[in-house]
Amino acid sequence: MAGLGGCSLLVTGANRGIGLGLVQRFLGMPTPPEWVFAGCRDPKGQRAQELQNLASKHPNLVIIPLDVSNPASIKAAAATVEKQLGGSGLTLLINNAGIVRNANLDDETLENMTEIYTTNTIGPLLMGQAFLPLLKKAAQGSPGSALSCSKAAIINISSTGGCISAPLGWDLMQIVSYRCSKAALNMLTKCQSLGYREHGILCVALHPGWVQTDMGSTAGHQPPVTVDASVQGMLKVLSSLSEKDTGTFLDWEGKVLPW
Repeated sequence: MAGLGGCSLLVTGANRGIGLGLVQRFLGMPTPPEWVFAGCRDPKGQRAQELQNLASKHPNLVIIPLDVSNPASIKAAAATVEKQLGGSGLTLLINNAGIVRNANLDDETLENMTEIYTTNTIGPLLMGQAFLPLLKKAAQGSPGSALSCSKAAIINISSTGGCISAPLGWDLMQIVSYRCSKAALNMLTKCQSLGYREHGILCVALHPGWVQTDMGSTAGHQPPVTVDASVQGMLKVLSSLSEKDTGTFLDWEGKVLPW
């Protein structure tokens, strides 16, 4: 993905899986972003060891404590990023953090639904609100009026599990709370695209594929897509997004997905 040399971006859930893969790929670009903010719940914990190793080699990587289910944590993270940017804006917000519980329709619970909605749907809503001033600043500082990921964008990592008209994989895993949360995330993306367009911010829901991560293997089956293939595909898609794409639901290969 070209054109990010003077940009800054934030990835949530960045300590493993797709989030870590995105951070690694951004840092490895010929002209990497000026700042890469990697959000995770426990930056000093064992699960963030790979991030810590990356930070020791890349001074433009800043690991920040961030629990997207906690409004106070989100507010503190926004303040940290704003201070680090020193008057510049945040170009790209990638809401990647997500959780799943392998529950069926008959044994789904209030607790499961609440926990998963809070992380997968409400988290991206609150992140968009908290980082809106920095995204607006990036958009205002970018020449031209056309929307793009190099101007200002919110990318919500969604799933075909949230497709209402084509609920893929039902026989393989019902994961009701996860499906509902991602369908709601898709609507949030549409709402954000309508509400933030006037500020010059592009908003897209992106399905990364069924990826070989801890989360992707929840049902006990081997997913077909590697993290590297997914991340490479998504970055290619991000680099091609324009005005016409805001408010859409795409996959890691750029295909338009059904709502």
